[in-house]
Amino acid sequence: MPTEININDRNALVEVLSRDGDKVSISIDGKKYDADVVMVEEGVYSIIIDNKSHNIELIRTDNKNYKVNTYAKSYDVEIVDAESKYLKSRQRDDGDEEAVMSSPMPGKIVRILVKVGDKVKAGDTVIIVSAMKMESEYKVKKDRIIKDIKVKEGDTIQADQPLVVIE
Repeated sequence: MPTEININDRNALVEVLSRDGDKVSISIDGKKYDADVVMVEEGVYSIIIDNKSHNIELIRTDNKNYKVNTYAKSYDVEIVDAESKYLKSRQRDDGDEEAVMSSPMPGKIVRILVKVGDKVKAGDTVIIVSAMKMESEYKVKKDRIIKDIKVKEGDTIQADQPLVVIE
């Protein structure tokens, strides 16, 4: 299963296709690469692809973020998984004139606690979504007005589908 990775401002889908000792076959955005990967010391790797040698250093900066150093450049790398998408979706209501609440994962609408035109206060729960056997409450960060509700209770939703529009 591919993993989404952000490298500086670039997004890539990376998947390990096979691994046999130091021989690794990976796919990056659908293009296959065969590599010989050896950890030469903790956090430092020697990678040979198409007879070209690359040395990289991985430094974990926090749970899913790394600083990747090569001979000539440094990159900020983020592993984007379901948890990261979820946390980012919880941070979307940052005071813009209009914001759209959505869930980063597919799920089911459990409850809608507002109606169009309602004035909600910072911290109020707007909608409850069940995803991955867990119920998540989506709250507003600032005083807002409910502009539109795009779903109803019981609806099955897709990842990143607009649920509620607030202004």
